[in-house]
Amino acid sequence: MVPVVWSVFGICLLFTIFMHMYRARLTRDEEDQIFLDDSFSHQRSDQAAIAAKVEKIEPLVKASVWLAGGGAVLVVAYYLWDIFNQFK
Repeated sequence: MVPVVWSVFGICLLFTIFMHMYRARLTRDEEDQIFLDDSFSHQRSDQAAIAAKVEKIEPLVKASVWLAGGGAVLVVAYYLWDIFNQFK
């Protein structure tokens, strides 16, 4: 049971790390605030494309955080259950 619990937690954690790295890579060229006039429409479209990609993966990022948190709860619950059973 222990290898399964740790494997599930490890996979969830790796997926979370991967999703955060991917989001960071997408947003590295994103500007926080830009004042553009009509001559910079190509930059405006580039920023809109980046924002659209980030919005598209944001649910996966949130889901990966919840999965990693659930995996952590699973690991802690298993060890608490094991401690409780040892002192019965």
